[in-house]
Amino acid sequence: MKKLFLQTMMILSGCILLSCSSGENHWSVLSPSGNMRYTITLSETGSLAYTFDMLDSGNWKTLITPSPLGISRSDVSFTENLKFISATPSLTIEENYKLKVGKKLSIHSTANEITVTFASPTGQQVQVVARAFDDGAAFRYRFPKISDSTFEVHGESTAFVIAEEGKAWTQPYDKITTYSPGYERYYENGIPIGTSAPGEEGWCFPALFETPSAWIMITEAGAMPGYFASHLAQQADGRKYSIKLPEATEANNTVSNIATSTLPWDMPWRVIIAGKDLASMVETHAVTSLNLPSQIADDSWVIPGRATWSWWSEWSSPKNYAAMTPFIDLAAAMGWEYFLVDANWDMMTGGNIEQLISYARTKNVGILMWYNSGGPHNDVTERPRDIMNDPLKRLAEFRKLDSLGVKGVKVDFFQSDKPAIIQQYFDILRDAAQYKIMVNFHGCTMPRGWERTWPNLVCMEAVRGAECYAFDEQFPAKAVWYNTILPFTRNAVGSMDYTPVAFTNQKYPHQTSYGHELALSIVFESGILHYADRVAAYTSLPYAPKEFLKQIPTVWDETILLSGYPGKECVIARNHGDTWYIGGINGTTEEKTWEIDLKRLPQRDYTATIITDGATTTEFSTEAIVIKQGEKLKVNVLGAGGFAAVLR
Repeated sequence: MKKLFLQTMMILSGCILLSCSSGENHWSVLSPSGNMRYTITLSETGSLAYTFDMLDSGNWKTLITPSPLGISRSDVSFTENLKFISATPSLTIEENYKLKVGKKLSIHSTANEITVTFASPTGQQVQVVARAFDDGAAFRYRFPKISDSTFEVHGESTAFVIAEEGKAWTQPYDKITTYSPGYERYYENGIPIGTSAPGEEGWCFPALFETPSAWIMITEAGAMPGYFASHLAQQADGRKYSIKLPEATEANNTVSNIATSTLPWDMPWRVIIAGKDLASMVETHAVTSLNLPSQIADDSWVIPGRATWSWWSEWSSPKNYAAMTPFIDLAAAMGWEYFLVDANWDMMTGGNIEQLISYARTKNVGILMWYNSGGPHNDVTERPRDIMNDPLKRLAEFRKLDSLGVKGVKVDFFQSDKPAIIQQYFDILRDAAQYKIMVNFHGCTMPRGWERTWPNLVCMEAVRGAECYAFDEQFPAKAVWYNTILPFTRNAVGSMDYTPVAFTNQKYPHQTSYGHELALSIVFESGILHYADRVAAYTSLPYAPKEFLKQIPTVWDETILLSGYPGKECVIARNHGDTWYIGGINGTTEEKTWEIDLKRLPQRDYTATIITDGATTTEFSTEAIVIKQGEKLKVNVLGAGGFAAVLR
């Protein structure tokens, strides 16, 4: 539903909307409740900038100080000498839509939007579209004129200048290697805002900031075919974080990092989420709301769920039929929906993929299958490859998978954010939907809300996950605090395939407790929850945690942050039907006693089962209690510990 109305009382620094002050033009849009304000300015020299303010105790507090706007095409630079052409009245964008995966499935989104048009000295036009939500704002560029000619975007001047000093939780964009994509390094934990990235590759989206006035997250949404997905430049002097194109060497130099299109042309949204507390980061739906509606008329076949996964415990298992059947048996025994057949399954001995699928069918377990995304854009030798990059082969493969009854694919090693690779993501989603195949992207970019447009996108990696227990000797110690950053950053913008809940050890032993690992099934959200561990790790569990893992859902009616601070702790409540699931993880090495306020949950008495740390990190303690209305949930955890609670 869309309603058009004029914001007649919009005031900015004593000037009415569209008025002029000190030689500058100003255009503002307020959020529906009037608590957020996004303002575009045109200077006397014809350059564009914006500010972003939040209402605090009746006063406007600037969160993003004047920050540059501007975009450069091959034929014209929209960075200076611009002239104002027109501005639309404020338009209310009110939508109700449903998702198949995520922190909440039924979304009601309301925002106000303005579009301001400017022209270059040669008459070429650019529009800045600005949208204000009650938890933030977003803006993008649009080239409005219709043209059959092809244009190129060579860069943006866009930046975010954080108004105040404070702390930042930012992730370095990784140097692309054979196996390393851009989004799998550790977050920097509470560094000063304005710190430069350790490498010239820069910083990733999303980036989180704590200032005296607010929590702020900046990210990107709605990257579409024909455009690149961006990240942030290395230098952040003066707390200025600038848009950066994909690295020129990505994708083996096989495709360009320059975006091309005919007109009209919409760019991705640049997104600012803000609030007085961290709940605004965890609970926002702005990223999906900034994407196009679903392109799948009937998505009833998209069924999120839980999956066993043999690769973590035995890398060669996909090449061994007999090594995989116990994981199918485990999924059947636990009531989990899927088994993931990982890389090199086309080299299987002792049986073949058709036989494995047939066996799983007898157990009522769906099969998910791994594919290499390359093609020439990566050098990874894991197989099958040279299918997902070829339109004809890809369609034929999906047709075959459909005939075999395969439920989904895991496509890996994209290694780039260049326009051609963004196009490939969408091509895979479109072709997979034609044959009712769910998609999990790995070695990939971070989420930008595509799951709204293509509901068969059930999860993405873009995280340093549990597989690093096999690769990185630093991971066990860092996971203790790193896990408490992800709910406020990476997982806040989309489903995250961390492959959690690994109790036993891989090459490098855990420092997190069993209670911590169990809690990750709630604290981390993913449309397909891949359980990483060995069969025996789950079959040997005590009754309470085993029953919990049998019952834990992967889709949620509501998500609420109860407590947390990145790098220290996180307690999240998620609702499914009449049941609330609460997970908490301790990001410190000190024991902790939580007294968790449940006032944001429906106010009633609850019967609760609490599974927390036992006397040691490899033991559980289980308690069944009644929590009366108004009482707090009291839980003791070890250092690096955690708990899971079920409230009915």
